[in-house]
Amino acid sequence: AVCSMGNSTSRLYSVLAKTLSSGAVSQHQDCLEQLDPAQLDPIDPKELLEECQIVLQKRPPRFQRNFVSLKKNTASNHRPIRVMQWNILAQALGEGKDNFVQCPMEALKWEERKCLILEEILAYKPDILCLQEVDHYFDTFEPLLSRLGYQCTFFPKPWSPCLDVERNNGPDGCAMFFLRERFQLVSSANIRLTAMKLKTNQVAIAQTLKCRETGRLFCIAVTHLKARTGWERFRSAQGCDLLQNLKDITQGAKIPLIVCGDFNAEPTEEVYREFSNSSLNLNSAYKLLSPDGQTEPPYTTWKIRPSGECRHTLDYIWYSQHALNVTSALGLLTEEQIGPNRLPSFNYPSDHLSLVCDFSFNQDPDRLL
Repeated sequence: AVCSMGNSTSRLYSVLAKTLSSGAVSQHQDCLEQLDPAQLDPIDPKELLEECQIVLQKRPPRFQRNFVSLKKNTASNHRPIRVMQWNILAQALGEGKDNFVQCPMEALKWEERKCLILEEILAYKPDILCLQEVDHYFDTFEPLLSRLGYQCTFFPKPWSPCLDVERNNGPDGCAMFFLRERFQLVSSANIRLTAMKLKTNQVAIAQTLKCRETGRLFCIAVTHLKARTGWERFRSAQGCDLLQNLKDITQGAKIPLIVCGDFNAEPTEEVYREFSNSSLNLNSAYKLLSPDGQTEPPYTTWKIRPSGECRHTLDYIWYSQHALNVTSALGLLTEEQIGPNRLPSFNYPSDHLSLVCDFSFNQDPDRLL
């Protein structure tokens, strides 16, 4: 039986009409975890988008961003694989801990902010979606995205800071979603990252998928490393641990790899260099938007806190450059679009920008799996 998501008889099980309270989440969590996608009524994405836009009709329109073509005369015999990376901002942190001093509390209301998040996802139609700071997985993202055709996985932080916030919705964590019609799950690993041989509060999900169209295998991973200045060595150790896990999973780079994450690290940090110089032969996709192809964007997050303005490049999509090509990438918001009050805002639901890339497999027959 499908769990009741409220009193509404909406075809979307009232997820947009009402967010479950944290008490209701714990009450329904077992039932939600057991939802069988094959037994659920699918949702028409256009219908869901229309419902979101009705909720958002009093807000400014969504920002327009354009894809930049990065093709290098590489012919591909398959549809590109679209990957979306996004720290969506945990609701409990946005309202209770992050102190966005220029963002009105009204802009952070979950009933509307979740529709902004969904609108962004529906606009870009990713084949694979990698999210961080997800604290409404069971009552919003899993029930909705599973009905949109995604297979869903969630791995919460062991000691989520969301739990310190009154009236929270449970712990935040990383979540991964892939379209069942495009990919078959081969293996999945939930990884609790270690640093200096100690288990930490940061996690990752790594899944090996088989592309149904090409028969090719690849690994997709999502992570969120430790935040804050002064923790650079800690992040470096977490990055080394994640890389070692990914080397084992990809059999030493025999299986192509894509790693999405909020690394909480500028390109000047050691953990960035570790990924750049890894034996997995990884490149950062968003460098390709720069004129020289070697420079990261000037920012992926931009916010104002009591301590001042924070403008940083922290979010990345890494990929196996020997096995995959980046055919296009979504341009970032301009300073003019973001506006003087920065993020989040009535226009944009998170303090981090979403990153979206289209990938194709290298046609080198020696690399076929």
